[in-house]
Amino acid sequence: MKDLLKQKNILIGILLVILYIAIYFALETGFIEPFQQVNLFLMGINIIAAVSLNLIVGFTGQLALGHAGFMAVGAYVSAVLTLKMGQPFLLAIFAGALAAFVMGIVIGLPTLRLRGDYLAIATLGFGEIIRGLVVNIEYVGGAAGMNGIPKMTNWTWLYLFALLTIFIIKNFINSTHGRACIAVRDNEIAAETMGINTTYYKVLAFSMGAFFAGVAGALYAHYFFLIQPKTFTFMKSFDALVMVVFGGLGSLTGSVLAAIVVTAVNAALINFGSLRMIVYALLLIVIMVFRPQGLMGTKEFTFKSLFREKGREGQC
Repeated sequence: MKDLLKQKNILIGILLVILYIAIYFALETGFIEPFQQVNLFLMGINIIAAVSLNLIVGFTGQLALGHAGFMAVGAYVSAVLTLKMGQPFLLAIFAGALAAFVMGIVIGLPTLRLRGDYLAIATLGFGEIIRGLVVNIEYVGGAAGMNGIPKMTNWTWLYLFALLTIFIIKNFINSTHGRACIAVRDNEIAAETMGINTTYYKVLAFSMGAFFAGVAGALYAHYFFLIQPKTFTFMKSFDALVMVVFGGLGSLTGSVLAAIVVTAVNAALINFGSLRMIVYALLLIVIMVFRPQGLMGTKEFTFKSLFREKGREGQC
């Protein structure tokens, strides 16, 4: 069994390295056109945002609509550090993510005692408060936003942070803390009866999701080198929620696939102008009617069954 697990990890590692190298050379040689490059980087940022939101909504069962607010915190804090203070890129990213993490705790402690629609409204209000504050702070450009942010997000950093996000959240879910979060999702009253501190685990998942949303915001700011308050509206949170639901609540690989598909659909519909959102909404309705559980449901794409078959053949 250990040999099979080792083989699986080696195979996954090789595939990930091949994917990184293939796309890296495609970018360097110009095989991927500028418009496609923009959407490729948007896919990576959306993967981080969707996977982190799935931890809150899919695995912990808390309907949160303020993810764009945490992205805004990460984007603005990191941009201030690099543009105005001349700090290193990595320090700026982690500072932005840490600021979002702290905001997650501050917002999570009072709001996560709420449930259902009340929680959704409270977190939506948080996102709007953040946007309103940024509009009125001249130091970060006010309504005009911040321009001239150093373009430091490249394919290597984006790929690395996307993998780290998936790896850390996957291991968290498979830990005892992650099982407690899933117990809260399945039946919060039963979880409390079994001695699980539901508020603690909801705040933990919420702040952890906020941390990686801050990473996504920081990477976004340093790729597009322009951020404005209108960049992080409710629609940004809604887009991330659509990816989570489309991919499957409680499926990390589903979130990854959904982020890729939704970003590609948005890019394909860009020529439709004002009709783009109508076509986009109709596609989502069709998908939800015929596949309400999402692309993956609660399942994950793994090589487990493949290696199980190899193990059986070896025993024979």
